[in-house]
Amino acid sequence: MIYRRKTYKINPEKLDTFNHFFHTYLYPNQLNYGATLVGRWVNETKDEIVAIWEYTDMEHYEAIEKQIRNSELHKQAQETRKAIGELYIESKQDFLSSTAPPPASYHDPKHIMSVSGYITNQAGEVLLVRNYHRADTLEMPGGQVEVGETLEEAIHREILEETGAIVRLVGITGIYQNVTRGVTCVVFRGEYQSGELRTAESETSEVYFTELTKENIDQLITREQFKTRTLDAMDANYLPYEAFKVRPYELLSRSDVKKEYS
Repeated sequence: MIYRRKTYKINPEKLDTFNHFFHTYLYPNQLNYGATLVGRWVNETKDEIVAIWEYTDMEHYEAIEKQIRNSELHKQAQETRKAIGELYIESKQDFLSSTAPPPASYHDPKHIMSVSGYITNQAGEVLLVRNYHRADTLEMPGGQVEVGETLEEAIHREILEETGAIVRLVGITGIYQNVTRGVTCVVFRGEYQSGELRTAESETSEVYFTELTKENIDQLITREQFKTRTLDAMDANYLPYEAFKVRPYELLSRSDVKKEYS
């Protein structure tokens, strides 16, 4: 075995952007072609990130790098980097001794939690976005839940970041598990309150309200997994939701079935 250590110097303000880029492009592409991520660490000042990868030998590493450079995901990563601008200040890599044991083992999160929102305006139109990385379809705005966030906080933040809209939530309409990717999505229904609609740099290329019906949904939302959850939200059957802390117990929020909340 050989171990490749990749070190990135970054602007601390770009940490979240870099993490998103790493987990969206760098990590899955290496994994797809047979590399193993031993570990990834961020220093206390959040200006340096170190990732250690494991390969069978140098020939294995070189073969993986060649496949990655020719991959569609790598092309998408390059386009995203152009849109984002400076992702890191500098990077370097070296190879550790094959006899040196890896400092720790790394495991991909067993599950990723995400949220999306079926948001309507006073005219009954639905807020849809086109994501740069899924340009073939429109979809409801949303994204991953960050550490320490409640689901409600996450959906408010994601909708605001992606579209500029401030919304009032009504309830949860469904839970959807992507077993292949290990992603579970919770869908909220809500109503537009304020904010000027706009796209988000490197995330959304289109943002607008439009009439959405069972008759025209196929023309707008082309991916089946997005279509199903949208149709469920149209004819909502709301689910109870509760957020809390323990040690000591503290109820943060609760929504009962068909009970509106902000």
